[in-house]
Amino acid sequence: MFDNLSDRLQTVFKKLRGYGKLTESNIQEGLREVRLALLEADVNYKTVKEFIEKVKEKAIGDQVLKSLSPGQQVVKIVHEEMVALMGGEYKELAPSPHPPTSIMLIGLQGSGKTTTAAKLANLFQKQRRKVLLVAADPYRPAAIDQLTILGQQLGIAVYTDKEAKNAVKICQDAHQFARSGGYTYMIMDTAGRLHIDEELMQELREIKRVVNPQEVILVADAMTGQDAVNIAKAFDQEVGIGSVILTKIDGDARGGAALSIRAVTGKPIRYVGTGEKIDALEPFYPDRMASRILGMGDVLSLIEKAQAAYSEEKARDLRKKIARDAFTLEDFRDQLRQIRKLGPLEQIIGMIPGGKKILKNTDLKADEKKLIQIEAIINSMTVQERNNAEIINGSRRKRIAKGSGTTVQDVNQVLSQFTQMQRALRQMKKMGMIPGFGGNPFRKKRR
Repeated sequence: MFDNLSDRLQTVFKKLRGYGKLTESNIQEGLREVRLALLEADVNYKTVKEFIEKVKEKAIGDQVLKSLSPGQQVVKIVHEEMVALMGGEYKELAPSPHPPTSIMLIGLQGSGKTTTAAKLANLFQKQRRKVLLVAADPYRPAAIDQLTILGQQLGIAVYTDKEAKNAVKICQDAHQFARSGGYTYMIMDTAGRLHIDEELMQELREIKRVVNPQEVILVADAMTGQDAVNIAKAFDQEVGIGSVILTKIDGDARGGAALSIRAVTGKPIRYVGTGEKIDALEPFYPDRMASRILGMGDVLSLIEKAQAAYSEEKARDLRKKIARDAFTLEDFRDQLRQIRKLGPLEQIIGMIPGGKKILKNTDLKADEKKLIQIEAIINSMTVQERNNAEIINGSRRKRIAKGSGTTVQDVNQVLSQFTQMQRALRQMKKMGMIPGFGGNPFRKKRR
């Protein structure tokens, strides 16, 4: 996710941190590189210009230039402005005081509306809400069948009427059904087109007028970059949207849509699709996304995934160990065992500070076999070795390799990965960025 942009920015900041003392000239040069990186990431030109101006204004002040770590101060400013650019704090969708809370999903064909409707329903169902999916695309029987199958797989009710050819009436009837059935949420999967046309817009406007949904959410493909931004702008002008869901964000190496939509349309990104699986839909937290883009990882999201996978007590222990710099190979192995519950290996490692570097320099993301091999290597160590990796010398490495059916090179690679992870976590602790332990210096204090 956003690999190209992340790599470019990390190179710029590494150079800035390398200067013992920053000058206005150094900062100007660095910001020129940041500007180019954002433009290459397909971020809206006007948005980039305003972003750079705001960062420049703060970065050339005496407080930064005379600080003990001016390079890190610039990173902090870029982080803060990037969070603001993407909308600041995440705000949950407010439920209607008079259920059902109706959500209208709109967008072009191919954006992933139907799958997203099911993912959103699954998310609400996990919160123990009663959800109704509405197949509101009478023109494509395949879309109705797809939503019906997804609903059956999830155990979620799907309202369909294959005889009706009027989407407005389908949504109106479904709303009455949801109200009488005591549903908490009703999600309407409306029709899409290959391009924006007046007929489609008129239908969507009529559904919105009759049903009066709590929220109209545009579903857009993140990989289309500025096209997604332009589509959001057009739908907002023609129908009026409240927020956006970006799909396929896990395959978006640039990040232009995520960084531009809020600035261009004024509408927040509500959720992001992070994969093909039905549970691969996450709330969009601007501060966490900014941290990922800047190579700082996303420890908080990792912790939340851990809490969902196993007990709160284990998650709390993990936080404490990371904060105490007591994360061992044994802990690493225990977490790897839970990877299948947490999601794709590449995604999870990417949430760890320094994880992008690990993924880039190794084939850790290759497949499940690699995960099994890593666990076998750690299992071949003694308890003492797992708790203190520094004692693992050459002869021990040979023994571990023989015991795990691997090579010394494989053992060295695992130990190198673990060392990089420890180093990155120490840096995070030093900067006070381990959630719950010292706070996050990049998060603005509430007044």
